[in-house]
Amino acid sequence: MSAVGSRIELCAAADVEAGKALKVEVHGFVLAVFNLDGDYYVTDDTCTHGPGSLSEGFIEGDEVECDFHNGKFNIKTGAVAAPPCMIPIKTYPAVVEDGRVWIEG
Repeated sequence: MSAVGSRIELCAAADVEAGKALKVEVHGFVLAVFNLDGDYYVTDDTCTHGPGSLSEGFIEGDEVECDFHNGKFNIKTGAVAAPPCMIPIKTYPAVVEDGRVWIEG
């Protein structure tokens, strides 16, 4: 994992199976990298409602259900999709280049 300019390298795209997520800790960030049918999305990994890890949550379509209190978020936008969550999660624009997933830092 490295930073180039203002970009931060997270992982190999192949490390994230389709329909799954990978927890990545880099440069003080704890992130979830999602692969939705070959499109990659990055969010904060920690649920805004409690200590749940979104990379360990249940993914259905473009939503992830937190494994802690079963709240849901839209992976693409970070918007709350189901209570008890009230605060959206932060998302980061993902770039896939040379088989690697990056975010703008």
